[in-house]
Amino acid sequence: MTRKSKPLPSIIDAADYAALVRSRWTEAEFQRHILALAKENGWLIHHARPARTNKGWRTAIQGDVGFPDLILARSGRVIAAELKVGKRRPTSEQNAWLNAFSAAGIPAYIWEPIVWREIEETLASKH
Repeated sequence: MTRKSKPLPSIIDAADYAALVRSRWTEAEFQRHILALAKENGWLIHHARPARTNKGWRTAIQGDVGFPDLILARSGRVIAAELKVGKRRPTSEQNAWLNAFSAAGIPAYIWEPIVWREIEETLASKH
């Protein structure tokens, strides 16, 4: 009995391949790439890293929960970004913070790997 081989996938271009790789990033990998891009473009970066405790992963804060993952500042400009990968969505507390930043005139984003080009443009922009 002869087995039929599966057809080979069509060749994809570099941009499609990069998008495929990004679609499989963990949030930590996604964040690492954004931080590198932000540094390359001269942004100051704030990110509070969680630590493992006997009760699981916790981020030491004093204040309201849901603060964005990243606060970036450069040349009189500040932006807030909440990072999400896969099917994860912002919590109501995260949305409240993003809305508060927006209401104060600070651009607030929900960034996912699928919007990588927008992220690149935002971080490269001098305005």
